[in-house]
Amino acid sequence: MKTAVMKKQKVTGAALVVGGGIGGIQAALDLAESGFKVYLLDKKPSIGGVMAQLDKTFPTNDCSMCILAPKLVSVARHPNIEVITNSDLEEIAGESGNFLVTIHKKPRYVDVDKCTGCGLCMQNCPVQQIPYEDTVQERVVLSDSDRETIQKIINEYEGQQGVLMPVLQAINRKYNYLPADLLKYVSEHLHIPLNLIFSVATFYRALSLQKRGVHVIRVCLGTACHVRGARRVLEEFERILGIPAGQNTNDMLFTLETVNCVGACALAPVVLVDDTYYGHMAPKKVQRVIDHYQKEKE
Repeated sequence: MKTAVMKKQKVTGAALVVGGGIGGIQAALDLAESGFKVYLLDKKPSIGGVMAQLDKTFPTNDCSMCILAPKLVSVARHPNIEVITNSDLEEIAGESGNFLVTIHKKPRYVDVDKCTGCGLCMQNCPVQQIPYEDTVQERVVLSDSDRETIQKIINEYEGQQGVLMPVLQAINRKYNYLPADLLKYVSEHLHIPLNLIFSVATFYRALSLQKRGVHVIRVCLGTACHVRGARRVLEEFERILGIPAGQNTNDMLFTLETVNCVGACALAPVVLVDDTYYGHMAPKKVQRVIDHYQKEKE
């Protein structure tokens, strides 16, 4: 008679947490406090996630950094937590309790152990600080009206500190997006690298590189709006306009977008049309809002 003997599996007392947002940070702290060696992995250069970009949190309106900052300090100081940033998870092999993980760590081009956070490497980065002559290969040809408009904007802000942002905002207000030729003209005349202009233009949601309609409809899908039916409001806009979120209507009158928060949680669900807020929205109110702007056009 043969007896099956179960071989006891060797379990490694370590854990990998993928994602350095607030959830990943808390999971890493809980595991570390339980005695595990924790590797906290994030593809971005630093941990904190989206919460680090917020002003307040739902539903208490507490300061997000007041909640997040102590946890960031705890992670940095905890002897059982090793933070691995600027890295991607490539492969997981093995079985429960005994995994082998392959991580691709992207180069930083600086010695992390010697980094003091002074920022000099960013100021002298050969990628971001390309001389403007190398970014604009030939002079930009604009129509007379566009040239007059853009030159007027540049003249208004030229010489001011931080001139790029107000110039981009002014162009965005005038054209409702940022035409590529105008950005090249700005690069040429303000002597700002074109790649730096595009990095700023793509960072802010208020700026757009894609052509947009006369009126931009933004449906808030933040937590407060979501729990009060914002998704149904969005679906009604999509049904009436005949376009999904992120698209323009055929007559270029409307652009439909979604945003994570418009800072008016007390009015949830909220829809923002250009600079006008529509609070306590409901699907039955959508047609009325659209009719208002269609009558304006007529």
